Amino acid sequence: MGDRVTVQVESENLAPNQLLEKLIVSGSGAVVSFTGLTRQQEQGARVFSLDFDAWEEQLPKVLEDLANRSITEFGVESVVIAHRIGSVGPTEPIVSIHVASKHRKEAFEACSWLIDSLKSQAPLWKKENREDGTFWKEGLG
Repeated sequence: MGDRVTVQVESENLAPNQLLEKLIVSGSGAVVSFTGLTRQQEQGARVFSLDFDAWEEQLPKVLEDLANRSITEFGVESVVIAHRIGSVGPTEPIVSIHVASKHRKEAFEACSWLIDSLKSQAPLWKKENREDGTFWKEGLG
């Protein structure tokens, strides 16, 4: 599906608006976007950062596979996915997904499926650094 999918793994900065410019919108009638941010508080404690470890060789392949599957399963036109690795501070973007589709329903469904699938399948592990300690979060993503 080649040029219809863009995948990026970022170690320093993730810029959702710049990623949106990579989305192919020709023939589309809808664009749906999701950006996940590091929360400032978790369970009443101030969050200093989230640290993401990844299987860096596999992460882009998994993200590309998910994007291609969303094109096949939902009939969307184009997908852009980016995820941070390393340390991500409060209010900074962790993940950004943009989906272009002929119709809004498919764009929303694909975007929702992509973030849920990414969280369950991407080879990512996160550690939350808070004022009350350090906690590894369960599961992938």
